[in-house]
Amino acid sequence: MKYFFRTVLLSSFLLLASIPSEANVVSGERKTWHRIDITFDGPQTSETATPNPFRDYRLNVTFQHRETGRKYVIPGYYAADGNAANTSAASGNKWRVHFAPDDDGVWDYTASFRTGTDIAVNSGASAGVATGFNGAKGSFTVVPTDKIGRDFRARGWLRHTSSHFLQFAGTGEPFLKGGADSPENFLGYFEFDNTQDYGGKTNLLANGLHRYEPHVRDWRSGDPTWQGGKGKGIIGALNYLAGKGMNSVFFLAMNVNGDGREVYPWTSYAERYRFDVSKLAQWEIVLSHMDALGLMQHVVTQEQENDQLLDGGALGVQRKLYDRELIARFGHHLGVVWNLGEENTNTDAQRKQFADFFKSQDPYDHPVVVHTYPNQYDAVYNPLLGYRTFDGTSLQIASLGVVHSETVKWVTRSAANGWNWFVSLDEIGPAGTGVKPDADDFWHDAVRKQGLWGNLMGGGAGVEWYFGGSYPNADLDCEDWRSRDHMWDLTRLALDFFHEHLPFTEMVPADSLTSATTDYCLAKAGQVYAVYLPNGGTTNLNLTGVSGTFDVRWFDPRNGGDLEVGTVAAVTGGGQRSIGQPPGSTTSDWVVLVRRR
Repeated sequence: MKYFFRTVLLSSFLLLASIPSEANVVSGERKTWHRIDITFDGPQTSETATPNPFRDYRLNVTFQHRETGRKYVIPGYYAADGNAANTSAASGNKWRVHFAPDDDGVWDYTASFRTGTDIAVNSGASAGVATGFNGAKGSFTVVPTDKIGRDFRARGWLRHTSSHFLQFAGTGEPFLKGGADSPENFLGYFEFDNTQDYGGKTNLLANGLHRYEPHVRDWRSGDPTWQGGKGKGIIGALNYLAGKGMNSVFFLAMNVNGDGREVYPWTSYAERYRFDVSKLAQWEIVLSHMDALGLMQHVVTQEQENDQLLDGGALGVQRKLYDRELIARFGHHLGVVWNLGEENTNTDAQRKQFADFFKSQDPYDHPVVVHTYPNQYDAVYNPLLGYRTFDGTSLQIASLGVVHSETVKWVTRSAANGWNWFVSLDEIGPAGTGVKPDADDFWHDAVRKQGLWGNLMGGGAGVEWYFGGSYPNADLDCEDWRSRDHMWDLTRLALDFFHEHLPFTEMVPADSLTSATTDYCLAKAGQVYAVYLPNGGTTNLNLTGVSGTFDVRWFDPRNGGDLEVGTVAAVTGGGQRSIGQPPGSTTSDWVVLVRRR
């Protein structure tokens, strides 16, 4: 009899063990703008299994705020054992969704988990068949964030609305970008799982992968790592950049057949339908640290050499799967901008389809841009003017002398077409030069005057700096962001001036208001004017039709400091008015602030 009962109990246990659990675990800080994870126990599978867990299963979770009724449908993904960043697991029964709530209070959630051929890229709610934990429900309570300062979790999603600038959804603050365009293969890091070089244009040692050894000293106790201390170089590099006051990093999520050939999210260099769970979980650690540091994630989805790689350049299963996986794993980050491609050669119709797909799949409505070849701005951007799923430029400009005019052009044209773009400068030429190391060009005069101030004074949304291939710590090979330490300082001075002294979201390019031919002017008519004099000297400001008295103050864009009085302390409206001479060198660049009392 005892044997009988033991047999029945064992049989029952084995039967129960074979049935997928519907347990779901909520983890993370339950605060506004913080990442909250829900992990479900589902089918036991692996990166190599059939059905394909990335392609033939689809997890979507609907989150609804109980008080307002606001809903978000968030895509989820296969997470192997749920701790793959540390275990390197390729199999398991964990499925996960990330959510960044935009309000405190109670949130209810319901999981949709379905299976079927290519269901991951099928948007039909009833496609395939329900399976596993489909219908699992729960709720959790969110309290206000406790973060302050640079941390994006203090400010919310970075969004494009009706302005020429991105702004934080939580605080409404406008955002001006300053950061690194190099190395574009930032994620080609030697301590990420399954990351190796496939013969790209790089002179780096260690199989062509980044180590960022000069930045290991910038890692701090308490910062994240994985697998017992990996990641200190890349985490330290981000710490350094944020410590210089920068707020953005441009990086490729895939460079197969491109210049670097070491960044790919898949299980192998040739694979297109299966993703490396542990590698992407390690990327997630790095991107999460970027949120905490206040660094925008400028995610470039492809480059010119591979923009025909997925589906022959079309929006097919490969591209949809790749884009969805990026959104599911990284879309919850607060500072994401999706870039449809570097030096993009897809057709206009394809670019519009790509933009539409991101906007339809990304519940957080992150901005979408595209990068161009120099001198292809009109061909790429003109057909996109007024297209509401496309948000701005990612300008590559070979000649610094046209940065200002191109910025003004796209600010003006986008406004005229009813959808204001944010106009960013993301790469400067010549290709062999870009931003030189400080050792070769400490003051970066041309870059500072024509690139940095040229964009900002044209109503631009900010800059990211590319490092030319003819100098040490070049683009693909950059190991040390300190090589341009002074360029970060010069950039920070410009961004701080705009944030501290100008209502820049209300100002427009107005170069015609000054008599000089080489200066730049931004204006909020009748209230405040900013004039940048790249070669010093003076100019007249046209205040015709404007009444009142205006204080005239000078700012040193090379050294910073307080606003100073020049030879003219104030002017009155009613005509052409000289702003006088600067308080220092009359041949160096200055910014003049003319503000109504």
